[in-house]
Amino acid sequence: MQFSYAEADLARDPYAELGVSKSASADEIRKAFRKLAKANHPDTNPDNKAAEERFKRVSAAFDIVGDADKRKKFDAGEIDADGRETMRGFGGGGGPWGGQGGPQGGFRAEGFENIDLSDLFGDILGRGRGGGARGGPQGFGGGGFSPRGSDVRARLDIDLEEAILGGRKRIAFSDGRTLDVTIPKGASDGQTLRLKGQGQDGRGGAGDALIELKIKPHPVFRIEGADLVMDLPVTVPDAVLGGKVEAPTPEGPVQLTVPRGANSGQRLRLKGRGLSDGAGRRGDLFARLQITLPDTPDEALVTFAEEWRRQRPYAPKRR
Repeated sequence: MQFSYAEADLARDPYAELGVSKSASADEIRKAFRKLAKANHPDTNPDNKAAEERFKRVSAAFDIVGDADKRKKFDAGEIDADGRETMRGFGGGGGPWGGQGGPQGGFRAEGFENIDLSDLFGDILGRGRGGGARGGPQGFGGGGFSPRGSDVRARLDIDLEEAILGGRKRIAFSDGRTLDVTIPKGASDGQTLRLKGQGQDGRGGAGDALIELKIKPHPVFRIEGADLVMDLPVTVPDAVLGGKVEAPTPEGPVQLTVPRGANSGQRLRLKGRGLSDGAGRRGDLFARLQITLPDTPDEALVTFAEEWRRQRPYAPKRR
C-alpha cells in the first residue's frame, strides 16, 4: 500500500481554510472567522451537513491561527493543523519519512538510531484497528491516520461568590450542546478549565473544551488583583468612639473593629478574605470607611456640632 499525505489529512492549511494569507493580522483573521462562522453556523443552516462540516473546519482553523502562541508554533512547523506537536529533524533521503530506503531501511534522527517505527508511530497509526502499525507508514494496519478532534473554547461568566466558594454552572455551546461545569473552590479570574473529550469529534477521538472563567462585576466588592475593596458606612459615634460593626464578606457577614477616631477613607484589612491569586493563596478584603450621617438631622447632634464649631474651630487637612 503506497502511503499518501493526502490520505492522512495532513495537508490542511488553516490560513486557506479561513481565506486569509499567512501575513494576515490578528484582526483580519478574526473578521474572516466571524464571517465564515456566521454564514455556516448550524443554527442558520439546519440539516445542512456541508455547512456544518465547513463550520467545524473554520472553527478548528481559527483555534490554531486565532491563538497567538499556537499560530507562532504552526508557522514554525512545531505543531500541525490539529494542534499536535510535529516530529522534525528526521534527516536523510529516500521517502517522506527520511532515512535510507524509507521507514523499512532503519530510522535515523539526531539522538535516535535504529528505532522501531511500529513503537514510535503505534499510537497515531491505527493501533487497535488491525493489530498495530505493522512496520510504520507503509503498513497502517487498516486503520489509517486518525486525527483527534479540535479543541473548542468558550467563556463562562461567574459570580464572585462562585469563584471563592466554588459551584456548578451550565454553559451552552454554539452547536446547541449544554454542559454542566464544576467551578473549583478558589477559582481566579481568567483561569481556564479543560474538559476532556468535550470538544469537536475526530476520527482519533474528541478534542477538549477549554472554558475561560470571567468574574462578573459585583455590586459591593471591587476587584484589585487578588484583593477586594468595599465601602463600609459607619456612624459618627462609631467613628469617634470606636466599636464593633457588621461588615459583609463574600462568605457572609463578620464583626469588624473600627478604631477610635476613625476617618472616612481609612482602610481596614480583613486578611485572607479576597480572591485566589492563582497560586493557592488568597488576597485580602479592604473595608474603606465612610462616616455617614442619618438621613434625618438629629437635633442633639446639631446642637453638639454648633457648640463644637463655636468653641473648637477645626479645618481638615487638604490632601
